[in-house]
Amino acid sequence: MAAASSSDSDACGAESNEANSKWLDAHYDPMANIHTFSACLALADLHGDGEYKLVVGDLGPGGQQPRLKVLKGPLVMTESPLPALPAAAATFLMEQHEPRTPALALASGPCVYVYKNLRPYFKFSLPQLPPNPLEQDLWNQAKEMSLPSVPVFLEVSGQFDVEFRLAAACRNGNIYILRRDSKHPKYCIELSAQPVGLIRVHKVLVVGSTQDSLHGFTHKGKKLWTVQMPAAILTMNLLEQHSRGLQAVMAGLANGEVRIYRDKALLNVIHTPDAVTSLCFGRYGREDNTLIMTTRGGGLIIKILKRTAVFVEGGSEVGPPPAQAMKLNVPRKTRLYVDQTLREREAGTAMHRAFQTDLYLLRLRAARAYLQALESSLSPLSTTAREPLKLHAVVQGLGPTFKLTLHLQNTSTTRPVLGLLVCFLYNEALYSLPRAFFKVPLLVPGLNYPLETFVESLSNKGISDIIKVLVLREGQSAPLLSAHVNMPGSEGLAAA
Repeated sequence: MAAASSSDSDACGAESNEANSKWLDAHYDPMANIHTFSACLALADLHGDGEYKLVVGDLGPGGQQPRLKVLKGPLVMTESPLPALPAAAATFLMEQHEPRTPALALASGPCVYVYKNLRPYFKFSLPQLPPNPLEQDLWNQAKEMSLPSVPVFLEVSGQFDVEFRLAAACRNGNIYILRRDSKHPKYCIELSAQPVGLIRVHKVLVVGSTQDSLHGFTHKGKKLWTVQMPAAILTMNLLEQHSRGLQAVMAGLANGEVRIYRDKALLNVIHTPDAVTSLCFGRYGREDNTLIMTTRGGGLIIKILKRTAVFVEGGSEVGPPPAQAMKLNVPRKTRLYVDQTLREREAGTAMHRAFQTDLYLLRLRAARAYLQALESSLSPLSTTAREPLKLHAVVQGLGPTFKLTLHLQNTSTTRPVLGLLVCFLYNEALYSLPRAFFKVPLLVPGLNYPLETFVESLSNKGISDIIKVLVLREGQSAPLLSAHVNMPGSEGLAAA
């Protein structure tokens, strides 16, 4: 009877844990014989039938017999040998016509293999061949970006033709951030230990280190937060739930836990029977939110996120937060506080009326100033629907020669703007410009056009003034928009 009661309590406990969990256990095979890491996992609809498969670059037991495996559900659908150990796997679209079935790119040894319909299609290797001139130009641009050390993790955001940022975690323990036009790193993040993972969540770079901690940095290198882990970090990846707009970081630890963080807030903890060495989250089969994990012993774990599951910050803690029990240090009431309280009680109506009168006057003056700015085109934003423009001015230099850059942008979505002029109004006794009036080229929608000129300061007393910038249309006297540039004092003349 005692044994029966204990077994019943264990069964009830397991059912309650399953009910409280946010995940459904779809599959667990400790003998799946899959040895890989997160970079070699990819989910894609390889046949265009809406059924997403799992692509695995398998290292093989002990790093021997590497193979390319494609799984459908819990079963291996295809398997082919690889000539060398895989380094990364990714899917991409090669064709524009329907059905748009993705191709698979697999880095293995010194080559990149491209598979289409799970068959070898291309092979890119490293021997020196005469490159295409367009490709040579792109490689020259990429070659100009030099790093002080060998990168081990890369995180890229943006578009190559417009603007992009590249974050590289290197073997010297630093993270270097480059931009599109920079030949050398613009920012450097110095870590106190070697990085073990690099993930971008919105505008935050999340770095895992060998000191068993997660760090959050901005793209300019400012540290935002640090979270200490209970064990060593083995792998990291991004969890993105499109239906709820959630982005979080998954970290697989050596103690058999998978922790999910949004910034420094712990959202969920998953306990696994073995340490997890690779993570992948996305659409698998026909389920949108599926978590796939492989373990150190070669096992495969598949979990499905419940459709009713909601991640709440601090959801693993029960009860009110500790800060709620802390007493506030409220200061004692002074004689001045008591007198002021009595005054407000007696003259409350008059004080409210005076406040409302001042508030109405402030709104009236702001409306008049806004109307005057619209009528005289004193705003840096154009309000006309025909020429939707935006103007921004930047002054560079110490003097007596300054560089004035005007950033003019056509904010329309479809219509280009042509026939614009730029005019400068300034005190000729203080400044000299080579061109005070010039034409603007055709403005393509969405692009930022920098227009540069030089301003020579003529005063040797360090006096500065305002330069007015007007954007006009040919044949019209009223400007479309304008900007007032506050010129700095010439430090070069003052020092002389």
